[in-house]
Amino acid sequence: MAALEPRDTGVADEVLSRAVGPDEDGSVLGRAHRALTVGIVSVVLLIAFEATAVGTAMPVAARDLDGVSVYAFAFSGYFTTSLFGMVFAGQLSDRRGPLGALGGGIGAFAAGLLLSGSAQAMWVFILGRAVQGLGGGLVIVALYVVVGRAYPERLRPAIMAAFAACWVVPSVVGPLAAGAVTEHLGWRWVFLGIPVLVVGPLALALPQIRRRASGPVEGTVAPPFDRRRIRLALAISLGAGLLQYAAQDLRPVSAVPAAAGLALLAPAVRGLLPRGTWRAARGLPSVVLLRGVAAGSFIAAESFVPLMLVTQRGLSPTLAGFSLAAGGGTWALGSWLQSRPWAEPYRERLMALGMVLAAAAIAAAPSVLLPAVPAWTVAVAWAFGCFGMGLVISSTSVLLLKLSAPQEAGSNSAALQISDGLSNVLLLAVGGAAFAALGGGSVAHATTAAATGGASHPAAFAVVFLPMAAVALLGAWVTTRLHERQP
Repeated sequence: MAALEPRDTGVADEVLSRAVGPDEDGSVLGRAHRALTVGIVSVVLLIAFEATAVGTAMPVAARDLDGVSVYAFAFSGYFTTSLFGMVFAGQLSDRRGPLGALGGGIGAFAAGLLLSGSAQAMWVFILGRAVQGLGGGLVIVALYVVVGRAYPERLRPAIMAAFAACWVVPSVVGPLAAGAVTEHLGWRWVFLGIPVLVVGPLALALPQIRRRASGPVEGTVAPPFDRRRIRLALAISLGAGLLQYAAQDLRPVSAVPAAAGLALLAPAVRGLLPRGTWRAARGLPSVVLLRGVAAGSFIAAESFVPLMLVTQRGLSPTLAGFSLAAGGGTWALGSWLQSRPWAEPYRERLMALGMVLAAAAIAAAPSVLLPAVPAWTVAVAWAFGCFGMGLVISSTSVLLLKLSAPQEAGSNSAALQISDGLSNVLLLAVGGAAFAALGGGSVAHATTAAATGGASHPAAFAVVFLPMAAVALLGAWVTTRLHERQP
């Protein structure tokens, strides 16, 4: 599940209406917020469909453009530029409001889709993905700032639950729809069709954002544009890209880009995340840390689930992918639960429960390496784990906005997303290296083996899942440090 979680309009509508009561001005679907809510939730829904569909079309695109050898860069290019976009959006939103970042981000996202969809060479396709990532980074932070400015604190859990709900149908239908479009119309239409659909949601949302959330925060002086943070953003993007490159190739020469990536990342992360994040200082630093621990451990483990089911249990790729489908619904259920008014006094306890459930799911997944354990055990375990993640991820967003001054919401939202995205890269790189070292081969090679019926050594999977479960369990301790100690 990505950091920005959406899911089906029907599910989202029910979440929105039931989470906040009757359809009056006091709800996110009341007269005061209806157009804005429908607009931004629809934007997130379309982003969710694109995110789930692209993975299906990508192998066909790479083969058609003779770019299988650089296949991974189509993903890493998106991620590295999105990190820069997050920091830039935080700066721009705090200084001038989120309208410019959101409009520019949607424009860049659409331009990247058009560039990739019309590409005649793989390097142009990768460039399009990089432009798309820049837009995605701008959009996600801008939307958080919109929520912080345009919705009162009591309604923020409901809108975060709606964002999560937007992933339910895309997570199931997206790959199937993309497969059908790719087969009958061609992979290019998976990229070219979405930009047209964004026009309607923008027409609803942008006027409301201009009225409610444009410009600097009223009564405050706009902070200066911090060029140092922009330089750090460039460093963190380049460092993450070098690490991803090194993780794809375990030859000794890969130590050079890995060392260069770490040298760029260390000072950049220290400068972009709140002081005390890495030592779990109470309050905002621990909220940011928890987001990274939760997202990184769970997503890194989830990346290996279909591969394990295909290579070790002989499931088809489609059936292996469907083993994770139920998680979309339970993730949305957890997000909805944390939005209920009665849950607010128990938020930290629910988050601790969520991290324990996530850790248990990750630890239970490799049990299917034993032939006596049914393969569907993973689907059940992952449904519980996704429920826990729904409790945690939406709650970190709510707490971040609660603990942030209005004029700092952009920078702090960027820090939250950086923690999320960067932890994915670091933990996936560590897990991938361990996987390869114990006989799994590189992730790219293992994926090819899966398609051809080859198998990796079972221990290679265990060495990925069990450490990630330990990291998730560490997150349960971090939940005890989310608020300042009372005097």
